[in-house]
Amino acid sequence: MPSVVTCLLLDKNENILILKRSDKVRTYKGCWSGVAGYVEEGEEPVDTAFKEIREETGLTDNDVELIKTVDPIEFTDFYEEEKYDWKVYPFLFKVRKESKIRIDWEHISYKWIKPSDIDKFEVVPRLREVVLKLLK
Repeated sequence: MPSVVTCLLLDKNENILILKRSDKVRTYKGCWSGVAGYVEEGEEPVDTAFKEIREETGLTDNDVELIKTVDPIEFTDFYEEEKYDWKVYPFLFKVRKESKIRIDWEHISYKWIKPSDIDKFEVVPRLREVVLKLLK
C-alpha cells in the first residue's frame, strides 16, 4: 500500500493552496490536489511533507509552519482501470509570509481558494475529506 502525504497550505487570509496536476504525473492527471508525494522507505511522513513543499512550491522550511496533522486515511480507489490502495498522511501548514509559488513539472497551475470552494473543483480522491479533517 503506497503511503503518501497531502499537505494543505494556508495563507494569511485562511485560503488553501490547490495545484492542478499535469499530464506528466502517473495518476489523477488534470485533477486539483494539495501538495502531495510518496513517502519513501525509511522516511518519516513529516519529512516527506517538508520535502514535497520545497519541490512543488519553491517554499523553504522557514516559509511554512506545521500547525496540525490528523490520523492517516486509508482507502482503495481505481484510476484508469488500475486499483490503488492508499494510505494518506494529512498535514496542515501555515505560510509565514507571502511568497511567490513556483510550481514544478508535476503541476500546470495553482490557486489560493476558500476551503468552502473545494467542491467547485475536480479534485483527487479524498481531498475534501482531508480539508474537512484538517480545518475542523
